[in-house]
Amino acid sequence: MTSTDPATTDTLTAPDPATAALPGPGTGCAPGARPVPGAGGAVVELHGPGGWFPVCALTALTPGRGVAALLPDGGQAALFRDRTGTVYAIGNRDPFTGAQVLSRGLTGSAAGRPYVASPLLKQRFDLAGGACLDDPEVAVPVYPVRVREA
Repeated sequence: MTSTDPATTDTLTAPDPATAALPGPGTGCAPGARPVPGAGGAVVELHGPGGWFPVCALTALTPGRGVAALLPDGGQAALFRDRTGTVYAIGNRDPFTGAQVLSRGLTGSAAGRPYVASPLLKQRFDLAGGACLDDPEVAVPVYPVRVREA
């Protein structure tokens, strides 16, 4: 996995299955989501068309902050890790504006449900189910996610 300049964005790119076995340089996410030595061995994987694929090392996700990941089909997912260590993945596209910004939203909880608030118009989206808490007719996709020890 390659991570773009962290000063400008936190977008992660899903690996090409043909090159997923190639380790990458640097810290955080590397090609094939191989864990960085000394950074723990957990890898975050998403389930999409074609099955499970690695996204990044668990250590690349900061609790309370989102990260955008480029999916193999060209779409984007927003990944979040809460303070208990649970990882969520939803679509990154804000359905109200069309902008790929949900990974930049603020996280919180309402009635025990974790959510992210869009940074643009502030609608809240349930991280576990994708439903908009402010408009029940709107939802974002939810991606099954797992953390695997390498």
